[in-house]
Amino acid sequence: MATKTVKTTYPRLGTRALNRATLERQMLLRRAPRSATTAEGAVRHLVGLQAQNVKPPYYALAARLDGFDPGELSAAMAERRVARMVTMRSTIHTHTADDCMALRPLVQAARDRELGQFRKGLTGVDLGRLAALVRDLVEEEPRTMKELREALLVHWPDADPFALSVAARCTLPLVQVTPRGLWGSSGQVALTTAEHWFGREAEPVPAPDDTVLRYLAAFGPASVKDFQTWSGLTRTREAFERLRPDLLVFQDDQGTELFDVPEAPRPDRDTPAPPRFLPEFDNLLLSHADRSRVVPAEHRTRTWKGNQAYRTFLVDGFLAGIWRLQVTRDTATLTVQPFAPLTREQRAELTEEATGLLTTMTSARSHDVRFGAVGETG
Repeated sequence: MATKTVKTTYPRLGTRALNRATLERQMLLRRAPRSATTAEGAVRHLVGLQAQNVKPPYYALAARLDGFDPGELSAAMAERRVARMVTMRSTIHTHTADDCMALRPLVQAARDRELGQFRKGLTGVDLGRLAALVRDLVEEEPRTMKELREALLVHWPDADPFALSVAARCTLPLVQVTPRGLWGSSGQVALTTAEHWFGREAEPVPAPDDTVLRYLAAFGPASVKDFQTWSGLTRTREAFERLRPDLLVFQDDQGTELFDVPEAPRPDRDTPAPPRFLPEFDNLLLSHADRSRVVPAEHRTRTWKGNQAYRTFLVDGFLAGIWRLQVTRDTATLTVQPFAPLTREQRAELTEEATGLLTTMTSARSHDVRFGAVGETG
C-alpha cells in the first residue's frame, strides 16, 4: 500500500497581519522611545540601513525614533561606532562597527558571484595580488575609487577600468571614511579597509544562523526567499531547517512557509498604523521576495523612474505615495503626492507627520506642507 504524504498546515497570516508585524519590528507602528534605544541601537536592531545616498539613513531613523536628533547618528559615525560599506544586495548600508566586521564576511560569497560577471574585463588580473595592492594603498591613506583605478591600471593596463573597481570592492571589505556620511557635512567617497578603520582583525566567515534570527526579529515573519532577497545569499534553506525546532512556522495566503522567532511581536491586524515618511530605498520596501505586505500590487513599480528612486510614504501601513522636499534659507516645503485619493483625516495626519519631520530634519523657520495631484509621480 502506498504511503500518503500529509502536508503540514500551519497557522495562516494574512497580508494585514504581516504588515502590522513587520511595521512593529521596524519601529514604524510606533516610534521607539529614547529610553528604549539609541540611534546606534536602532541601526543594530534593523541590521543596517540602506545608504546609497548620505541622507536616507537619517530620514529612516527620523521615522522610527521618538525625538531623533541627526547629530546622534553623525556622532556615532565620526567616532567609528557606525560606518558605511557595501554589504547586502551589493549596496551601501550604514552598519554598526560590529556588523561591518561580521556581515561582510557572511555576504562575501555574493560579492564573489558579482565579481564573476566581470571576469572578461579582468583577463590576466591576479585577484590575490590586486587585493594586496589595494589593501596597501587604502591602509596607507584613504583613497577614492578613481585613485584606485589609476593605480591598478599601471599594473594591468589592458583590463577594463570599471571591472578593476568592482574587483577592489568585491575582494576587500572597504568602508567609506568620514566626513562622507556625516550630517551637515560633505565629502567625496574615500575608502579604507574595515580592519584598518576599526582597528580590529578580520573575523572568520560566520554561519548564517544568527543573522537569520536577527532578520526575522526585524523583518519577520518571513520565508527563506525573503531572507535571500534581503541578504543576497543563496542556499540558506539548511540554516532555516537547523533553526526550525526553535522557530514558529506560519503560512501566508499563498501557502508559503513563514518562519518567526517566538518572542517577536505580532500585533492584531487591525492595530492602527500612523502615516510615516520614508527615504528612498528604505529597507522596508526592499527586504522581502513578496513585498505585498507593504506594497500593494498596483503600486509596485511606482517608487522609481529609471535610476531615480522616490521618497515614499505610508498610509494605514501601506505604500500610498511619494514625497519631495525643497529647502530654501527660511522655508522647507514638503509636497505629498498620493497614488490614490486621501480622506480628510488622512490628509490631516500626514500634515502633522510632515510638520514633525520638517522640524526634526531641517533648520528652516517656516514649514509648508502641500498636496500634489493624485497619481502624479513624475
